[in-house]
Amino acid sequence: MPTGQERATIVRRAVRVAVAASAGFYPLLYGAGLPVMALYALFAPIAVGLLSPVPGSGRQRVSVMLRALPPALVLATLGTLLAVETWAAVGGMLAVGFVLAFAAVGGPRPAGVAPGLQLFYILACFPPYAPGTLGQRLAGLTLGVLALAACELLLPDPPAASYQERLARALGEAARGAAPGGVPPEKLREAGARLRLASVPPAERPAGAGRTDRALEQGGRAVRRLLDQLATLAETPPAGPDPASAALLDRVSELCAICARFLRTGTGPPAAGALEEAMRDFQAERVRLASGPPGERPPVEVLRRQSQVLALAESARMAEITTDIAVHGHPTEPAVPRRLFWYAELSTPRLWARRVTGNVTFRSVLFQNALRTALGLAAARAVAGSLDLSHGFWVLLAVLTLGRTTAGATWRAVRLAVAGNAAGALVAGALLIGLGPHTDAYAALLAPVMLVAFALGPLLGIAYAQGLFTLVVATAFAQIEPVTWRLSEARMIDVVTGSVIGLLCGLLAWPAGARREVHRAMAELLRVCAELVPVTAQALLTPAGGSRAAGPQTLPDSSRAAGPRTLPGVHRLRLAEAAYAQYRTEAPGEDTRTDWHAMLIAANHMLLGAHWLPRFGLRPEAGASAPAAAWARATAEELVAETDRIADELTGAPAPVRRWTAPDGPPPTPLSVDLEVWMTSLAHQLTRIDSSLTPPPGPDASPVTPSRRRTAPPG
Repeated sequence: MPTGQERATIVRRAVRVAVAASAGFYPLLYGAGLPVMALYALFAPIAVGLLSPVPGSGRQRVSVMLRALPPALVLATLGTLLAVETWAAVGGMLAVGFVLAFAAVGGPRPAGVAPGLQLFYILACFPPYAPGTLGQRLAGLTLGVLALAACELLLPDPPAASYQERLARALGEAARGAAPGGVPPEKLREAGARLRLASVPPAERPAGAGRTDRALEQGGRAVRRLLDQLATLAETPPAGPDPASAALLDRVSELCAICARFLRTGTGPPAAGALEEAMRDFQAERVRLASGPPGERPPVEVLRRQSQVLALAESARMAEITTDIAVHGHPTEPAVPRRLFWYAELSTPRLWARRVTGNVTFRSVLFQNALRTALGLAAARAVAGSLDLSHGFWVLLAVLTLGRTTAGATWRAVRLAVAGNAAGALVAGALLIGLGPHTDAYAALLAPVMLVAFALGPLLGIAYAQGLFTLVVATAFAQIEPVTWRLSEARMIDVVTGSVIGLLCGLLAWPAGARREVHRAMAELLRVCAELVPVTAQALLTPAGGSRAAGPQTLPDSSRAAGPRTLPGVHRLRLAEAAYAQYRTEAPGEDTRTDWHAMLIAANHMLLGAHWLPRFGLRPEAGASAPAAAWARATAEELVAETDRIADELTGAPAPVRRWTAPDGPPPTPLSVDLEVWMTSLAHQLTRIDSSLTPPPGPDASPVTPSRRRTAPPG
């Protein structure tokens, strides 16, 4: 059931659309005697304001509507000219349908306005072929959109907090969490959860391809990771005195507070490179202590805690860089490592080109949805034109509004829609028979019927929305030309025809929606990222020319250029996130056991470790001993093997039984404690993922299946 705030939003939208539609329809029809212009002035607010609701506040929606007006005029013109021949209209529908549906790669606002733009082409591409009325069509469309824009300004929805403000609040919470006294771990995790895009209104999600949006989205992930790391650190009490960690945490707290203020005001940026210098000093102190006499070296528990502090400092450093890019629109200092900030120095056109070309693949759910929508609309236009269905526009409207990303969801929507249309057709038929040709009665009914339909339909569901919309159609068309009860019959036939076409498209084109794709995308993501584990382990087993013994240093440019290739993993991560986002909307109550989010976290863990560990990871004074190096390489290979086995299980491929071969107990020394902590954490994440894939044993099953039993790496 909608919440009170959601109900208020629906009612405000209904009032805006009903007022805007009435403001254009009545004067043009009864004052100017221009029925074609009146029809388009009535339809435009319904198309843009109701059938394709644009997310955002009033001013944001007005901006989107005004920018969408020129394309809307072009599409109405194109539809008017292509209506000369059915197959010309079908070809246009195929191209227009795909391009506009694929516009979802641009984020929620293009995705929101796209159905309305499609409807402007659809309405114009049906007979009669009347290029002489093009001027009236365009004028009515313009007046309708402008009237709705005015209503948006006069009766706006309350604005929501921007993602930039949400990020600033989360950084403020991180600043308090890193300070002495801290914040309870559960509150830190709650602050991080509020940055999840699923918790953010669509209009405020940083989903664009430009540098600012990419930086905000990456910054959100970095701050969420930082908050989770602070929560984990707070749950682990210090094993002994550790002034170096306390000093670095103070620097992290100070940086987070400065970044939060910088995001809000745009002034007072943090000192560039200050945190990285503090991390170098921290690492130098760790090296000095670890290289001292055996009796003076800190306990391993202290070194492990320092590794956690260094990792969260790296998350804060990434938040600092993304804040700089988000506020300025470009980096004021070189963004290091460049492979994680690959977008920082690219132009906006190149970034958009990458976004588009990256989704031109059958592995992209956005591409799948666009192709399914385009084929369905083109088939509907061909059927409506070939059978010469009266008011065939409703066939395409049914395909567009009832189509879902899975065949099952489409069938559920169609059942409800057909039932609602049947009830609405009966009521509308009785209304047309009872009122007959009394136009003034229909004129008096139209505005209140629109208000009730546009308010109650979204509140009560698809069946009520379709039935009430049938009444709106009947009262509107009865004023434009003489109609009989057969208008309801025609609408019923058209809706059923469109529903059948939509169902067939859903059955033939990716009927499972993102279900299969999310399995495949997650499997490929894990496989690609797992390749970074042995490379990273080897980097920390080999001293960097002896410089690490003297103290930590940033890798030179030549070494950084030869670093791990993480761009393929970043690309796979975006495809997996898109598939996962759609899957969650398709099956919110299904498959609750599989921990998809843990897979995304594990992939991020591999990507980030591959970058920061070679730069800051603590290495043994004289290199790793032979047993320690063998342990690290064997563990890395087992982690890759286990990741591949999980990926095979996700895709249904025959998965060989894997067993951890790493020895129990702590690893041989000397070994990089940072490498140990990183691989141990990854092992725990893979174990959690695997347990979510394993169905719970039945009442007669043994507690542990022998073929699945294995020993996790230590720690």
